[in-house]
Amino acid sequence: MELSRLRTEVLEANLELVRRGLVVYTWGNASGIDRETGLVAIKPSGVSYEKMTADDIVVCDLDGKIVEGCLKPSSDLDTHLELYREFPTIGGVVHTHSKFATAWAQAGRSIPAFGTTHADYFYGPVPVTEELTPEEIGGDYVLNTGKAIVRRFRDLDPAAVPAVLVAGHAPFCWGKSPAEAAYHAVVLETVASMAFYTTLLSPDAPGVSQALLDRHYLRKHGAHATYGQK
Repeated sequence: MELSRLRTEVLEANLELVRRGLVVYTWGNASGIDRETGLVAIKPSGVSYEKMTADDIVVCDLDGKIVEGCLKPSSDLDTHLELYREFPTIGGVVHTHSKFATAWAQAGRSIPAFGTTHADYFYGPVPVTEELTPEEIGGDYVLNTGKAIVRRFRDLDPAAVPAVLVAGHAPFCWGKSPAEAAYHAVVLETVASMAFYTTLLSPDAPGVSQALLDRHYLRKHGAHATYGQK
């Protein structure tokens, strides 16, 4: 992929977060990777979305060495890089502080699969990580955030559940492209809000059955998916 195209895709994913109301000021970032070259494009740190252009998007390798761009990359860069290194099928990562998903993260609670809206996109609960230790926070904090996510997915498929809540922090989402990662961030915020109100209305709500979870997830994903047009 040409770097100019990757930078444009990453810019568009960042702007989609603004359009959908998932970021306030500069509280969020999106990135994308070209798997052929191993180069990652990411939002620059602290730059206003209103002023940002494709030329502002920073390009680096998987070790964080900047290869194109004159601005500092997002302060969350090392978390993104860890996810790209450990989840080889993903092509985009998004981090927001969207209201409802962040509330679940701050509560240290996974988002249960209460219904079919959730099941259409996440094959089970959206998990929350363990809290980082004082040593992890005082050390390479951003990298350790990525490592905490990877540990949480040791027995989970990141393609089947393309999102996570970092305890005390906020959500990260991913996808096959920057656009899909942003899409999943929008969906996550929607199901997080639905789950919040579900728990208010019915604190003991049991969640969707395995049969209904299977039916809705598999109709959109997998070899025998039937949703949409051929």
